Amino acid sequence: MNTAPEWRGQNSMGKVAEQSGVEQALNILILEDSAADAESCARELKHAGLFFNMRRVDTRAAFEQALKEFGPDLVISDFTLTGVFDGLTALDLTRSKLADVPFVFVSGMVGEDRAVEAVKRGATDFVIKDRMQRLGPVIKRAVEEVRERVARRRTEAELERTRSQLNSILSSLSDVVWSFSLHENRLLYVNTSDEKTLGRAAVDFYIHSERWLDVIHPQDRERVEREWREMHAAGRFDSTYRIVLPGGKARWIHDRGAVVRDAHGKPERVDGIARDITQLKLQEQRIERLNRVYAVLSGINTAIVRIRDRQELFQEACRIAIEHGKFTMSWIGMLDEAAQAIRPVARAGREEGYLEQINLNIGSDATGNVTMSLEAMARRGPVVCNDIATDVRMRPWRANALKRGYGSAAIFPLLLEQRAIGVFVLYAPEPGFFDEEEMKLLVEMAGDVSFAIDHIAKDEKLNYLAYYDALTRLPNRTLFHDRLDQRVAAARRDRRVFFVIMLDIERFRHINETHGRQAGDGLLRQVAERLKGALEETDDLAHLGADYFAIATHRAEEGEDPAHLLERTLPGVSKQPFRIGGDELRIALRAGIALYPSDGSDTDGLLKNAEAALKEAKRTGHHYQFYARQMNARVAEQLKLENELRRAILENQFVLYYQPRFTLAGGRIAGLEALIRWVHRERGLVSPGEFIPILENTGMILEVGHWALKRAALDHAAWRAAGLNPPRVAVNVSAIQLRRKEFVESVRTAVSESGDSREYIDVEITESMLMEDIGGSIEKLKALQAMGVQVAVDDFGTGYSSLSYLTRLPINSLKIDRSFISQMAGGPEQMAVVSAVISLSRALNHKVVAEGVETEEQVRLLTLLSCDEVQGYLFGRPAPVEDIETLLKKSAQRPFS
Repeated sequence: MNTAPEWRGQNSMGKVAEQSGVEQALNILILEDSAADAESCARELKHAGLFFNMRRVDTRAAFEQALKEFGPDLVISDFTLTGVFDGLTALDLTRSKLADVPFVFVSGMVGEDRAVEAVKRGATDFVIKDRMQRLGPVIKRAVEEVRERVARRRTEAELERTRSQLNSILSSLSDVVWSFSLHENRLLYVNTSDEKTLGRAAVDFYIHSERWLDVIHPQDRERVEREWREMHAAGRFDSTYRIVLPGGKARWIHDRGAVVRDAHGKPERVDGIARDITQLKLQEQRIERLNRVYAVLSGINTAIVRIRDRQELFQEACRIAIEHGKFTMSWIGMLDEAAQAIRPVARAGREEGYLEQINLNIGSDATGNVTMSLEAMARRGPVVCNDIATDVRMRPWRANALKRGYGSAAIFPLLLEQRAIGVFVLYAPEPGFFDEEEMKLLVEMAGDVSFAIDHIAKDEKLNYLAYYDALTRLPNRTLFHDRLDQRVAAARRDRRVFFVIMLDIERFRHINETHGRQAGDGLLRQVAERLKGALEETDDLAHLGADYFAIATHRAEEGEDPAHLLERTLPGVSKQPFRIGGDELRIALRAGIALYPSDGSDTDGLLKNAEAALKEAKRTGHHYQFYARQMNARVAEQLKLENELRRAILENQFVLYYQPRFTLAGGRIAGLEALIRWVHRERGLVSPGEFIPILENTGMILEVGHWALKRAALDHAAWRAAGLNPPRVAVNVSAIQLRRKEFVESVRTAVSESGDSREYIDVEITESMLMEDIGGSIEKLKALQAMGVQVAVDDFGTGYSSLSYLTRLPINSLKIDRSFISQMAGGPEQMAVVSAVISLSRALNHKVVAEGVETEEQVRLLTLLSCDEVQGYLFGRPAPVEDIETLLKKSAQRPFS
C-alpha cells in the first residue's frame, strides 16, 4: 500500500506538552509495511506520553512525498521492507533532504555490520521490535537532542551575528584593540585598525607575535619590555612609546591593557587598547618649545631693562638662551667691516671651539653656514636650518655640529637703523625646532636686542600672545597664575618656601574720577616701571588688573624677610611724586603677604589669602599685612629690633670684647679677636646671634663693621701708649663689607684714624665669603697685605674651597672651625681631618689656629699635631677692654699654665 491513515495521540494536549516540554504535536513519519507494527509503535508513543501526528508509508514514492509535504519531526523505519526499497535507502533520502531530523530504526534482529553501517550513514538509534518499551524513551531523547542541536545552532548563529557586529564596531574604531594569550604567548585578536596605526597587517602579528616588539622604537624597546614583564605582578600594562612605520616615520602610542585571570587566579591573557597619540605629543612638544622661547624672551627683556653695558647684555642674552631656552649653543657676532668678517663677541653652551673651526669671513670665499649668516644680514631677516644632518648648506661643518649635539639652527640679524650690524645665532638639540610660532617670538627677541644696542627708549614694548598686560607691559593674571603654578610645583618638589605679595594703589578710583582714565593709565604705567626697577630678575611681577599688582619671590630663602623687601620697595615707588599731565601726584601703596606653603598650598589659595591680607592692610591702615597673624607679630618684633639697632648706632651702644689667642709651643698670648657686643639700655648685653643677622640683612653691618675696625685700632693704640706691648688684634669682616668696591679704602681709613695701626690689625674672613668672588677677593686681600694688614681665613673646612684657589689666596693664617676641634678626639677619621688641615697649612706656609678649644685632651692632641696657636674657653672667654688690660699687665708675656 502507499499510505495508511494518520494516528493522533489521545492524551491531553496541555498535559503532554507540559510533561514533554513540547509546544505542539510531533509529526512522526513511519516507514513500515506492517500496519500492526505501526500501531504497536503508536501505542508505545502514547504510553510514553508523547503528543504526535503519525503518517505511515511503505513505498519509496510515498516516503519521498511525505518528506516533502508532511514535514516530519522524526522518522521511524523498519530495516527491511517488501521490495527493493529498504531502511538504509530511506535513511539516505532523509539525510539528503532533512539532515537534522532524527531517524530511528524499529526492526527485528539486525546484524552488527549493518547496524554499524547504519550509524555511519546517520541513524539516530535502533529499537528491537521485541523490546518496544524502549521506543518512547528513544524518541524523547532523539527529539530532545534535536531541540538542543537546533537551540545550539540558533545560539551559534546569534553569537556569530554578535561577533560580526562586534568586529564591525571594533573595526570602525581608530584605536587598536588587542588580546594576547599569556599561556600560549601569541596574539589572540587584533582589530583592523592596526594596519592604519601600526603600519602592518594583522596577519603579521598573528603569525609573528614578536613583531610587536620589532616595530617599537629602539630607544624605547628595552623600557617597554621591562614594563611588559612587570605587568604580571601589577595586573595592568600602561606604556607610552614610539613605533617606527615601514617608511621610517615615528609615531607615539599610548598602550594600555588589563590582565585577565583564570578560575585559579593565574594570569591567562591580556586585553588592551592602543591609541595613536602622535598629535597630542607633537602638541605637547610644541607647547614645551614655546614655553622655552617665552622664557628666553622674558629673560632677555628683563636683561635689557636691567643691563646698560652692551657686552654684558650680549653675554647675558647668550646665557639666558642656554639656561632658559635649553638651546645647545648660542653666540652673537658683530660685523667687522675692516676685517670683512663676523667677530664672535659672546657665546654660551656647548661651543667647544666650534666657532674657531668655521669660516666667518664675509668675502667672496665665504662657504658653509657662514653663507646663512650672510644671507640673514643681506635679507635683514632670519635664516633657518631645521635639519643640520641633511641641509647642504651645513655640509662643511656638519660633522663638528652633530658631534656637539646641534640638531637645527637659526640666524637672526641684529639691525641698527635698518642696517645689519651682526647676528644672533641659536642651535637647538632637536631637528625641526624653529617653526612659525617659535620664529615669530625669536624674531621679536632679536628685535629687542637690536633696540637695546641702539639705546632707543620706546614706549611700546612687546605684547606677545595673551600673557602680558597691554597697558603696563607686565605679565597679566593668566601668565602670573601659570608662573605661580610652576613655583608651587618646584617648591613642593624641592621643599622650598616663597612669598606672594599683592599690592594696590590707595584711592586709585579717586584719581581716575578726578583726573580722568587717561591719567590713571599713565599712573599705572609709571608704578609698573618703578616696581620693575625695585625688584630683581628672579622675582615675578604682574599686573592683575585695575590697580592690583602682584609679586612672587624666593628671596625669603636667602634670608631676606618680605617686610624688608617692602620697606625698600614701597618708598622707592611712592617717595617721588608722579607726573600726570602737568600735575604732580603722590600715592601710597598697600600690600598683603602670603607664604607658601603655610598660607596656601596652591596658586588659588595663595592669591586668595594674599588678597585677604591686602584687604586687612587697607582696613587697618597698615602699609602691609601678613596673612598669618603670628608672622605679623614676628615681623613687628624684628622691625622693633631694627629700630633699636639704628638707635644703638646713633647712641654708640656697641662695645668690643676681646678673646685671647695663645701659642701652643710657648704658651704666650699670640693675638686677640675683637667681638662686637651690644649693651642694650634695658636688656643689657644682647647675644650676637640675635642682632648680627639683622645688621647684615639691613646693611647696617657696613657702619657697625667700620666702627669695629676703628674701635679695635683705637684700643690697640691706647694699649701701646700704655706700654702693654699688645699682640695683633683680629677683626671679623662681613660678606657685605667684602663685596663693596671701596672695601680696602674703608679698612685703610678705619685703622688710620688712631694714628697708624695697620701693622697691628688683622681681618678675619670666612671661607665661604672668599669663594663668592674669588678673583675680586684675591685683589682686595693683596691690597690689604700691601698696607700691612694680615688676613686670616675663619671657620676653615666649612666651605668649599678649591685647593687650586687656596694656593693663590693672599692669606697669613687658617683658623680650623670649632666643629672639627670638638670631634677630633672621637676617632681616627676626625683626627685625620684636623691633621690634614694642619699639614696643608704648613705646606702653604700659613699659620694654623685651632678655634673652640675647651679640653686638655684637645690641647694634647693639637700639640702632637704641631698646631701653632689655640683659642677657646679653656684659655679665656671674650672679655671687655678693662679685663684685657689687666690680662696684658699680669701676663708680662708669661706662658699660660
